[in-house]
Amino acid sequence: MKTQESFIIAPVVQHALQEKRPIVALETAVVTHGLPRPVNHELAIHMEAKVREEGAIPATIGVVEGNVYVGLSKKQIDFLANTDDLMKISHRDFAPAHAFQKSGGTTVAGSIIMSHLAGIKVFATGGIGGVHRGSHFDISTDLIELSRRPVVVVCAGAKAILDLPATVEYLETMGVSVVGYQTDEFPAFFTRESGLPVSVRANSPEEVWEIAQAHWSLGLTSAILVVVPPPVDSALDAKQVEGAINQALQEVNERGIQGQSVTPYLLRRVSEITGKASLRANIELLLNNASVASRIACAFKPKIQTVEI
Repeated sequence: MKTQESFIIAPVVQHALQEKRPIVALETAVVTHGLPRPVNHELAIHMEAKVREEGAIPATIGVVEGNVYVGLSKKQIDFLANTDDLMKISHRDFAPAHAFQKSGGTTVAGSIIMSHLAGIKVFATGGIGGVHRGSHFDISTDLIELSRRPVVVVCAGAKAILDLPATVEYLETMGVSVVGYQTDEFPAFFTRESGLPVSVRANSPEEVWEIAQAHWSLGLTSAILVVVPPPVDSALDAKQVEGAINQALQEVNERGIQGQSVTPYLLRRVSEITGKASLRANIELLLNNASVASRIACAFKPKIQTVEI
């Protein structure tokens, strides 16, 4: 493995980078904190398989004993999926994890940072973090890193437990282009519609790259956020989801749950309240996003600069 202090790129990923083969980065906070066992482990393996099926190389990112790995082994994924008391690692957490040799799953923000450092241009996740309901000062670091890192980020919008209008507004403020993949509407994670418009629509992987390369060629360094509606067969009814979220939010307030513990608790309770329908939707949209991200990665063709003599 290529090593630079605590930053390690797996040989298969390093080889793909050298050969300019399509790569899709994947997060691990969904494995360590987002899904129950054994679904979390199964999902991680299936997402990598989806990426390979589409002709790309998966690079699952995580932290093991203080070291950042871009391209986890199956043994390392198994460790993260089945170990208790792991860290949820975002921008601020890499240094403490390294200093104290801690392990954990990288969030969207943490994964975007490491994708960019490794030179990987496409990243797939379920839903990004955003502005929390009831507190517009509680804003996910995901949004900040999206404004800083030139990566194509494929998701199903922001998690439905968030304040979606405020999140979309914040993305606009931070200059993040929101590209609707075959849609004109910002999806609401479990549901296909939110009533909120996207910045622009792209109907194909090639169109995504046209937008991304035009954006970055101007010297702009923010991400291209590609939002993909969840598959029709697994998408939920908006009223059902909203009712479950409101019940879970009430419990959060009553129990005084704060910080990084809020999102995992809400997702778990919404799953329980909906009879695991939201869990099934979450799994299906994650797999779908991995497939879409892989097609985008495979469609990348760098523009050839011509110089007149």
